[in-house]
Amino acid sequence: MKNTVLFICLLATAGHAQSRLPDLALQPPRILTEFGPDHVKSSRGAQGVPAIERTPKGRLWASWYAGKGKRGVESPFSYVVLATSGDNGKSWQEKMVIQPVRFVHTYDPCLWIDPRGRLWFFWAQSAGLQDGRMGVWAIVADDPEPENPKWSAPRRIANGVMLNKPTVLTNGDWLLPVGLWRDSRNVPNIALDGHDLSPYTKEMLEHDLGEERGSNVYRSRDQGKTFERIGQVRVPNTHPDEHMIVERKDGSLWMLVRNARGLGESVSKDGGRTWSPGRLYVEGRTVAAKRFFLRRLQSGALLLVRNDDPEGRRTRMTAFVSDDDGVTWKGGLVIDERESSYPDGVQAADGTIYVIYDHQRYTLNREGREGVGSVVMAAFHEDDVRAGRPVTDKVRLRSVITQLREASAR
Repeated sequence: MKNTVLFICLLATAGHAQSRLPDLALQPPRILTEFGPDHVKSSRGAQGVPAIERTPKGRLWASWYAGKGKRGVESPFSYVVLATSGDNGKSWQEKMVIQPVRFVHTYDPCLWIDPRGRLWFFWAQSAGLQDGRMGVWAIVADDPEPENPKWSAPRRIANGVMLNKPTVLTNGDWLLPVGLWRDSRNVPNIALDGHDLSPYTKEMLEHDLGEERGSNVYRSRDQGKTFERIGQVRVPNTHPDEHMIVERKDGSLWMLVRNARGLGESVSKDGGRTWSPGRLYVEGRTVAAKRFFLRRLQSGALLLVRNDDPEGRRTRMTAFVSDDDGVTWKGGLVIDERESSYPDGVQAADGTIYVIYDHQRYTLNREGREGVGSVVMAAFHEDDVRAGRPVTDKVRLRSVITQLREASAR
């Protein structure tokens, strides 16, 4: 009897100790400005999923995530890199690494300059590969013009992932497209089998947020001081909710969503609180299961950058424009014929459009093919997109920001 009581007490004590353990994924990461051997470029096996921004005075900022694994960036040990260019992208310097605590990784960065001119640096944070809850974090630079700006402390904003830029509405509201994957059968997936997680367990790191899962919309009405989840869209067969929002000319909001069958869509007429039932906007393997970039240009036209390979491969990164809010699309400037994915972009005051993407983000893929692990930038003008070919002096394609190895001679 005494032994039984002692055993029960030990179990209770162990359970109490576990309940007092910090939640790993909720711990702020380290902001590293000096790179050790674990973070220098020579130690990386893959890098990609980039983001880009440009300050009013012309400084370019870029971010991507990286890790030691050669097959790709999807890893429970990845970290995020921030780089900058003061000469319009001719040269780049890596300035910062976002490194989380043990068994947590950072990924899917997003860069955005808000209406007050502040640079927001967002990233996602998860225990293991995908813990089912993830989380959007951010730091902010009030003045992003210097090469080494001052950054705020890391701050967690929401559950989920946001790799696409916020949208500012005409009424001043900020809308953040934050995805919390719903239809993926492999989420949560800690992917830390074989690692000693003690004193934690795999079950302690996993989460199921139920009805919160979907293509969520967060709003800020106080210039980023606070954020609240106000709406959600669900398009069947959506795995990574890499959605984007634009405000249409009639005041309604249009959301496009990456989907396994094509591009999903939904419309809101009340500022993002309620949305029409999610449906397919366009179907087919040309556009299915790929990230895209959607943004309103200074001219009022919409810009859409996506892969345009009829066989469904991640090649032929192409830019299109629409003058009727997405009813029809014109032009078709091919930015890169090669393997390319995950575009993000920004337009400068002089009309130049900068698009960043990755090319062969791996150095050795699952089929045994060697890659270069590069992040690439393209510059062009709306006129080039409409013409479907370079017609202005703004065009600069395949400008390498970072690359892990030279292309194979084979």
